[in-house]
Amino acid sequence: MSATLSTQTNAVETAEQSGAHGSGAGRPAAGGGRSDDSGRIGLRGNVRHTLALARRNVLLIRADPEQLFDAVAMPIIFTAMFVYVFGGAIAGDREDYLQYLVPGLMAQTGIMVSMSVGSAINADIKLGVMDRFRSMPIARSSVLVARVFTDLGRMLVSQLILIGFAMVLGLRIQTSPLDLLVALALICLFGTALSWIFLLMGLTLNSPQAVQGIGMLVLMPLQFGSSIFAPVETMPGWLQAFADVNPMSLVADACRVLVNGGEVAGPLTWSLVWIVGITVVAAPLAVRRFQRAV
Repeated sequence: MSATLSTQTNAVETAEQSGAHGSGAGRPAAGGGRSDDSGRIGLRGNVRHTLALARRNVLLIRADPEQLFDAVAMPIIFTAMFVYVFGGAIAGDREDYLQYLVPGLMAQTGIMVSMSVGSAINADIKLGVMDRFRSMPIARSSVLVARVFTDLGRMLVSQLILIGFAMVLGLRIQTSPLDLLVALALICLFGTALSWIFLLMGLTLNSPQAVQGIGMLVLMPLQFGSSIFAPVETMPGWLQAFADVNPMSLVADACRVLVNGGEVAGPLTWSLVWIVGITVVAAPLAVRRFQRAV
């Protein structure tokens, strides 16, 4: 614990120094600092601050590798459990179910990994790190953007482990590497959009445990009321109506088509609509809540 806090303090100081050089109160905007005497941060300074804070987040993970446990272990556990326990019962053939399940798990693991960003920002508030940020000449939004950026890296690691393990079990990409890259990009975009919701929860709730508990309470019906684990056609009519518009179903279906082949325009388009809608609504609310919190 002490090593983690020591690394966190050093990383914050690094971010502070970068912020000071990048923002440079009293310097012209060309130096990457404040754009004018009103205290606004220029674009170059904002980028510098975001990268410095993202480096701080990476240093925290390096000091506490257990933070990567969900991104590394969860894809393996879920794939093995559902394929070998439920595959025969749901699809009758484990190989066929593997082809169906893995694109759905791509959506699920991206969502589960993104949930941790809310707990992390809440922990920073409780540990007093935000008090340090408040005294630093940095763009307030850069703290949140750096969190989302770091979470994106964890999400990509999770996806690569999931696909690699599934291919060992027998998954076959029946389209092309480009289609697979599109599926990965879609998952990263969807997870990033949801990260803003979890950031808002982390800034609103009282503890990291509350963020995790309420996040799971919300996500569980969304995950199981979707096409991630089973075809929508096997569900009752009222649940089918919900699953058809559930963004997790749409993202899972888009990834499924991108991996197995088929018509992708419909699910991909509606997935992007959901991603843009969630980001447009949740991101400004999270930034506004953060500005009030710090």
